[in-house]
Amino acid sequence: MAFDYKKEYKEFYLPKAVPGIITVPEMNYIAVRGQGDPNVEGGEYKASIGLLYGIAFTIKMSKKGSHQINGYFDYVVPPLEGFWWQKKHRPENGMPADQAGRPNDAWKMDYTHKENFQWISLIRLPEFVTREEFDWAVSEAETKKKQDFSKVEFLTYEEGLCVQCMHIGPYDDEPETVGMMHRYIEEQGYVPDITDQRFHHEIYLSDARRCAPEKLRTVIRLPIKKTGNF
Repeated sequence: MAFDYKKEYKEFYLPKAVPGIITVPEMNYIAVRGQGDPNVEGGEYKASIGLLYGIAFTIKMSKKGSHQINGYFDYVVPPLEGFWWQKKHRPENGMPADQAGRPNDAWKMDYTHKENFQWISLIRLPEFVTREEFDWAVSEAETKKKQDFSKVEFLTYEEGLCVQCMHIGPYDDEPETVGMMHRYIEEQGYVPDITDQRFHHEIYLSDARRCAPEKLRTVIRLPIKKTGNF
């Protein structure tokens, strides 16, 4: 059977609908950076998804072509993910704090102004995909699909200490889940650690085109650190 990352690494992809602390190790991704409202038809975000899956399936289906990747194993393409932020909420040197040393609300996302979103769309890469094999896949996709894939990059990222939770329901209802996560980490002695290198992270387990909004499943993950480490 094809290796399924969601099933083999349930701790990363299938958390409970209550917050929990987790340490996420280094992983490699296909990535595309952009900005703007993700709901705009024909917009930059939707185009980025097409680019990601173009590379993901070029790698997956390489087993049927003349280019054989060393160490290849059959697998299910991992789910779409995204790092999200809004520029006005991104301090230069970590989280701003009030006079008592507590973080302020700069980490919160303003869902009423999606045009201010900046994002990195992601799909996890299998461990056998080196940077060289990734470059081959980009070249192969450009040749076969006659499409520009220059926005696609090989991204290595170690997420580290985080709080995560399964959000069930519409994306616009996420602030309620994020608020619950924030209260939980305060009780556990942590604070959010949103910086220029650490992001609000979402993993999309449902296809929004085919799933009722109230049944959408989205893993929400926030970077954290111990209180007092400013």
